[in-house]
Amino acid sequence: MLARIRRLWNQFFSKTRKINNEPLNTVSLIVIILIDIFILINVFTGLDDISRWHLSPAQAYPCYSEWQNYRTKTTKDKDYEIVSLALPYNINNRPSFQETYQQAQTGHLGKVAPTCLQYADSKDKVKNSENQQTVKSIEQKQAKISTLEQANRNIRSQYDSTILEKIAGQPREQSINQVAAEKAKENLEKNNSQISTLKNEISNLKSGLVSKLESVSFLTFIKDENKFSEVEKSYKQASFWYPSIQLGFQSLFLMPLILIAFSVHNFAQRRRYGLISLISWHLLIIFFIPLILKIFEFLQIGVIFQFLFDIISAIFGGLLFLISYIYILLIPLVGFGIIKFFQQFVFNAKLQAAKRVQNSCCVNCAKRIRQQDNHCPHCGYYQYIECQNCHELTYKHLPYCKHCGNFQDASNL
Repeated sequence: MLARIRRLWNQFFSKTRKINNEPLNTVSLIVIILIDIFILINVFTGLDDISRWHLSPAQAYPCYSEWQNYRTKTTKDKDYEIVSLALPYNINNRPSFQETYQQAQTGHLGKVAPTCLQYADSKDKVKNSENQQTVKSIEQKQAKISTLEQANRNIRSQYDSTILEKIAGQPREQSINQVAAEKAKENLEKNNSQISTLKNEISNLKSGLVSKLESVSFLTFIKDENKFSEVEKSYKQASFWYPSIQLGFQSLFLMPLILIAFSVHNFAQRRRYGLISLISWHLLIIFFIPLILKIFEFLQIGVIFQFLFDIISAIFGGLLFLISYIYILLIPLVGFGIIKFFQQFVFNAKLQAAKRVQNSCCVNCAKRIRQQDNHCPHCGYYQYIECQNCHELTYKHLPYCKHCGNFQDASNL
């Protein structure tokens, strides 16, 4: 087994750096590597693009995150905060929320949830110049409050030292503070009065904005649990299947490339087109690398991971570290299955030998040879083995003797 793996490993590297069993020169090898890197980058770019072809859960249900944040908030002004989100700073020349949601569908598979489109339409009704001016006025008043509060902090930082100076009888002209204690107290009271007035004005403006007909309609819509419970269910279901959909599209992108490269490589080997065979072999490797990586990525975050996560959560509760044990066992089993598949069906010596003998090719390297050649002139491999029954020479790796038809023991092939 180890000898076979070593032979396959040597054949693999031999194919990557030789043309017709002749090693590549340094310049050619560098060119091949640069081509590999360029193609690999473009393959990953194409995979990234096609993985975004189908709408993501966030694109298909764009209202879910806003509704979820609103539902979990416990602040007193959460109604005002959700309404103010519908009022961007500049509403001129901006598409409506409904148009923004629908733009995600352009050039993609999938549709935006109808509930989210209705939600966007409700937000668009709130978005008018009058309401925007109200929000701007609130923000200006809040900025003024922040300025007054900062001024109060500066005054308080000097107030204690001015009191001490006054108690000590220090002359005012020798004070290190710009404002006397009496004046500081007066300024603090004046600023606090302004802050209180501004807060009342802000409260009235917020109440007025939230109580408007379009705002009430919008808030009534977002508080409708029946509608958004369906959105939540659909969003979670889409999140569950999205990695599988991405892997499906990525496989759809890679499989034609793999099949074309494999077909070209076999054709080039039969016709002894050394350079084409080398390049197609490199392409085949390049196309397999991202496929394998994406499969392992899917196993980590996809449906299988979620399935295992749910089972372990149900049986063992918080012992989620057990998923790591599952993967430690699962990944080698998957790897064993892949190796077994390629050993049995793709790189099976008997299957390859049968085709190569029919095409008068070396049973080892698949280069064309003459029927009377005992050794391959390309790789030096001996083509025959002695039959156990008639002791005539018959082909290696084939199950029956070409002279007497006796079955050949697999252990001697």
